[in-house]
Amino acid sequence: MFVRTRIVPIVGAIVFILMALLGARFASENAQAATELGGTVYWSDGDSGRLSDGTKFRLHGVDAPETGSMKQRGGAKCEAERELGYDAKAAAVELTRGRAVTVSRIMGRDRYGRNVVTLSLEGEDLAKLLVASGTHKAWDYDGGAPKPDWCGGWGSGAAP
Repeated sequence: MFVRTRIVPIVGAIVFILMALLGARFASENAQAATELGGTVYWSDGDSGRLSDGTKFRLHGVDAPETGSMKQRGGAKCEAERELGYDAKAAAVELTRGRAVTVSRIMGRDRYGRNVVTLSLEGEDLAKLLVASGTHKAWDYDGGAPKPDWCGGWGSGAAP
């Protein structure tokens, strides 16, 4: 009985320590995988979506027109914006279709819980490529810049 009362807690402690070490290694590998992720991207709209591991993201430093209904919160401000939004999404889909995308940097999370990331495509900044294509606009959200106006000042539903 004496041996059993001494050994069981020791074995339990050893198992706990091994599990903790294994968990720390797993977390470390996942953190590394998040920054070295290579894979396809599912685009929800022109500047956000899900990475191949299911992680939701928001592309840093860029804005795309909204595709949501003008009646929904956070949706397009006018029908012209909505149409531009579908073009922006199509450009992002086409640019990344069948190509490995890498997470270059994770800046943190946005108010919707998505990771704000910089993505690379064959070593080039994906946001810059999208801005150069004309479907997206650079947006210094971190610096307090206002969200780009995609309706040309109309904003209430009338097309510019």
